[in-house]
Amino acid sequence: MTADFTPKSDFLRILSERGYIHQGSDLAGIDAAAQEGRLTTYVGYDCTAASLHVGHLLSIMMLHWLQATGGKPIALMGGGTTRVGDPSGRDETRKILTIDQIDANKAEIRKTFDQFLRFGEGKTDAVMVDNAEWLTKLNYIEMLRDVGRHFSVNRMLSMDSVKLRIDRDQELSFLEFNYMILQSYDFVELNRRYGCILQMGGSDQWGNIVNGIDLGRRMGTPQLYALTCPLLTTASGAKMGKTAAGAVWLNPDMLAPYDYWQFWRNTEDADVARFLKLFTLLPMDEVARLAGLGGAEINDAKKILATEATALMHGREAAEAAAETARKTFVEGTLAADLPTVTVPASVMEAGLGVLTAFGPEHAKLVPSTSEARRQIKGGGLRVNDVQVTDEKAVLRTSDLTADGVIKLSFGKKKHVLLRVG
Repeated sequence: MTADFTPKSDFLRILSERGYIHQGSDLAGIDAAAQEGRLTTYVGYDCTAASLHVGHLLSIMMLHWLQATGGKPIALMGGGTTRVGDPSGRDETRKILTIDQIDANKAEIRKTFDQFLRFGEGKTDAVMVDNAEWLTKLNYIEMLRDVGRHFSVNRMLSMDSVKLRIDRDQELSFLEFNYMILQSYDFVELNRRYGCILQMGGSDQWGNIVNGIDLGRRMGTPQLYALTCPLLTTASGAKMGKTAAGAVWLNPDMLAPYDYWQFWRNTEDADVARFLKLFTLLPMDEVARLAGLGGAEINDAKKILATEATALMHGREAAEAAAETARKTFVEGTLAADLPTVTVPASVMEAGLGVLTAFGPEHAKLVPSTSEARRQIKGGGLRVNDVQVTDEKAVLRTSDLTADGVIKLSFGKKKHVLLRVG
């Protein structure tokens, strides 16, 4: 938000004070539309996996605040654009998914939005649409004539998503080269169908969004607008949402609510205040109070952050259960039954399960690979039944089961998984 602009609408005021705004095409125009109650806005999400991840949460929260302040959100599923693949921020071509895979991913992703948005037929009720509805019906020649003629290849080559790949001598397929045209056309189509005038997204989408504004001007839409949020990194410079075990998924089938809670609990001290603003609905005065806690009390703020963020995503009951599981595990030192659990076939345990494999992506998923498990063992980071693992060739057997019928695997002090024999 520029220093000389003070928003009058609740929408931009909230986004500004909470730190969501990175760049806007015309903040005064967006502000006026919000005040007048005509701010229909969309964010696009490709269906490349069965879940979105924490990196998507900023734009989802922006849609939430849009609806809370009287705007109409559109969650655009990229059933069409996923078939092409967005080259933004990529060093290589995305894997081509089948239509069935894309549809299955889309169905799972919808569940996430149900937690943050109210869908329905009302003026400010959210809608979810799929750009496959129009992109798959386009005639190629007509598309080139009616839409493609408005794009300069020179300008497209200057876009970061294209230029970086070319500068690194990395292949960029003609299929991917067309992605920005399709995204731009989405904006025009959503304006025609729903009166959508604002597109939001991560700062890496700025070029694509501005292309959509320009295309709308050339194809006769009313004035369109762009608003982006920052691509977050942690205070230590790490990419937000990446852990040693991989992406922090929003789908509870891919990351248990307890592990989700733990992700937020492990927030760096310097990030607590910022994350409370961005990823919870706590009032700003409460955020300020928690941000003022120092010393050991900062851990209380982290627990509140973890519980509030988890409640938004997985519900209050799951959040409080995760907090209680953590309390029992770390304060009382007991083996909480709600710890994430994986089942290993009896035949595997009888034959012996290598400790590297047990901690890896095939079973506990505490580390992303056996090589990382090996590295953690050398650093003293892995434990079995609270005993440090020192031998990378160690094998787990049924004799390692505790009296509770489980084997407790731990990565560091805060990440635990129980192995059960099935």
